[in-house]
Amino acid sequence: MKALLVTLLLAHGLIHLLGAAKAFGVADLPQLTQPVSRGAGIAWLAAGLAMVTAAVLLVTVPRVWWVVGLAAVMLSQATILSAWSDAKFGTVVNVIVLAAVAYGFASGGPLSFRAQYEREVRARLADPVSPEPVTEADIEHLPPPVQRYLRVTGAVGQPRVHHSRARWSGRIRAGPEDPWMEFTASQHNFVDEPARFFHLTARRSGLPVDVLHAYHEGAATMRVRLLSLFPIVEAIGPEMRQAETVTVLNDLCLFAPGALIDARIRWEEIDAYTVRATYTVAPHTISATLTFNDAGKLVNFVSDDRIASAGGERFERWRWSTPVLEYRTFGPLRVTGRGEGRWHPPEGDFAYIELELLDLEINGTMP
Repeated sequence: MKALLVTLLLAHGLIHLLGAAKAFGVADLPQLTQPVSRGAGIAWLAAGLAMVTAAVLLVTVPRVWWVVGLAAVMLSQATILSAWSDAKFGTVVNVIVLAAVAYGFASGGPLSFRAQYEREVRARLADPVSPEPVTEADIEHLPPPVQRYLRVTGAVGQPRVHHSRARWSGRIRAGPEDPWMEFTASQHNFVDEPARFFHLTARRSGLPVDVLHAYHEGAATMRVRLLSLFPIVEAIGPEMRQAETVTVLNDLCLFAPGALIDARIRWEEIDAYTVRATYTVAPHTISATLTFNDAGKLVNFVSDDRIASAGGERFERWRWSTPVLEYRTFGPLRVTGRGEGRWHPPEGDFAYIELELLDLEINGTMP
C-alpha cells in the first residue's frame, strides 16, 4: 500500500512539473490547451516539488510526511482550479492523497496513540535512575529457584531496574477460531511507581489497527482504533486494572528479572522448581505460579487473576499462562526471546498471542 501511494505521489508531482515546463517554455505541451503564465508556472512547480517531497518523506520519515502532503494537496488543487478544463481529473488523485494524509495525521500526529505513548514515556524518563547494582545480599531473601534464575539471567551485578524498553513482533487473535494478525509493538515499563505503556500496530482484514495499553496512576485502559481513527474497543475499570497488574508482574519475571527484588512481591516456595509470587499494587493484590527447569530458567508463568476482556465490555475469569519457548541474549541479560500467551477457558486452552522479543534495554533512553 505504501509503495502504491509513493508511486502516486511521484507521478502526480511529475505531472505538475509539466505545467511549469509549459509556463517557462521548456516544452511545448499541446495537451495543455490553456495558457500558463509564469506566476502560475511557479505554483505548478511548487505543487510538483511538494508532491515529490511528500513521497520521499513517506519513505524516509513516515511520521511527518503528512504535513508536507497536506501542503502539496492544497497547492495542487489550487493549480488544478486555475486550469480546470485541462487538469480537473487531478482532483481525484488529490482526494486519494488527502485521505492518506488524514490517516497519516491520525496514526502519527499529536493526537495519535503513538504520540500519546511517547508523551507518557518521556514524562517518566525524567525520573532519576539509581545506579546501584543488584547484589547477592539483595536476593538472599528470595526462594532458591528465584535466586538461581536471577543468576542465570545475568541480573545479579547489573543496575537495579528503574525502567525497561522492549520491542516485539508476532501475531495475535481474539479467539481460537479467529484469524491471526501480524503485529509490531513497543513497550516501556517503570518499576518504582509501577507503570506500563504498550503500543501495538497490526492489520485486520487488511486495514491498520492501533492498540494502546496504559497502566499508571491507579488506572488501566486498553483502547483499540481501526485506521487510527475509529474506536472499536475502550476497556477501563477495576477489572482492567487487575488484569494489567498481572501483566506487569509477568513482564518483570520474563524480561526484567532484576526487578524481582521489589518489596511489593511476596514469595512462597512450593518445591525445587515452583514458586508462588504475590504482587500488591494498591488496590489490587494478584498472584502467579512460576515454574523453572533444571537449568534454572523460567519456563512458565500461570495466574488465575488476569481477567479476560471480550471487547472491553464483558470480563471473564480464565486462567492465563505465558510459556517461554526460547531464551536470547540482550546485552548482559539472557531472558525470554520468544514465547506465547494462552487463555484457559473451560472449553480448552488456546494461544492468543505469539511474541518474539526484538530488542531490550534496561534503564535506557527513548530511541
